[in-house]
Amino acid sequence: MAGPIDPITPGDGQVAIVGTGFIGQSWAIVFARAGFDVALYDADPAQTAKAHGYIGRMLPELHRAGLLNGAGPEAVAGRIRTAETLATALEGAAYVQENAPERLDIKRQIFAALDAAADPRTILASSTSALLPSSFTDDLAGAARCVVAHPINPPHLVPAVEVVPGRLTAPDTVSRTAALMEAVGQSTVVMRREIDGFIVNRLQGALLHEAFRLFAQGYADTESIDICVRDGLGLRWSFMGPFETIDLNAPEGITDYIRRYGPFYQGLWPGDDTLPDWEASGPRAECERRKQLARQDMAARQGWRDGKLIELAAARRRPPQDP
Repeated sequence: MAGPIDPITPGDGQVAIVGTGFIGQSWAIVFARAGFDVALYDADPAQTAKAHGYIGRMLPELHRAGLLNGAGPEAVAGRIRTAETLATALEGAAYVQENAPERLDIKRQIFAALDAAADPRTILASSTSALLPSSFTDDLAGAARCVVAHPINPPHLVPAVEVVPGRLTAPDTVSRTAALMEAVGQSTVVMRREIDGFIVNRLQGALLHEAFRLFAQGYADTESIDICVRDGLGLRWSFMGPFETIDLNAPEGITDYIRRYGPFYQGLWPGDDTLPDWEASGPRAECERRKQLARQDMAARQGWRDGKLIELAAARRRPPQDP
């Protein structure tokens, strides 16, 4: 993020959660445990009551696990209130997180109402995972303050959030949203432009396509394929991404890995002209990785990786605790 950022803090106003299903409930916990007052609004009042019930059950468990930032369940719950109307939810809101169903007509209707009613300085963010932000914000007068903040469900336990701009989203909106997400404990992915599926779902989709292909063609059953991820790739991926994984798996880093294994991976899908050219991207990937990790620090990072795997192996063997 470039340039000065004016971060949103609890003193700037409340957070409005619009739509209180599973994602909205989880978002309420994220913001409330970070010190924000949260207003819950749903067109169905019964759904808001369910949200309070879920939050009330979840907060003591999070407290026992040390996941409420030092606050008690009662204190966090006290920051969350029900708003009877959309207008009251938006009063004093510095940030709105919308969580309506994944239907374009509904998103357009809700964002038109949000843009008309919210203070012009309020950021309007959507949790959508399937709709491009431009598809429901381009026609709005306040399109510049609209953005997608797509979480991984549930966001109070899984911290990654994709911040996705639409065609007309202002850079300041992206920067302030990303800064807010970092401030409330999320791990922020700032996308440079929108694409169908964003990043997380495209990565997941690629893996699922290949899993279904291997299953459909009879190479292995579902449990065997799950083992490959659950007891194999997923253990490293729980604390490293794919680029760091291959960077640490070759003596000279990521370009060395590409040189050693790139042709092998290209050969797995012969005739597929949509495959990316790893070698062409290698120098830029190497540059970015060395900014993250200097070459002289790679051995220490490999030791860190092995230590994390030891911790995971021990935790997986540890018998479950009685409630």
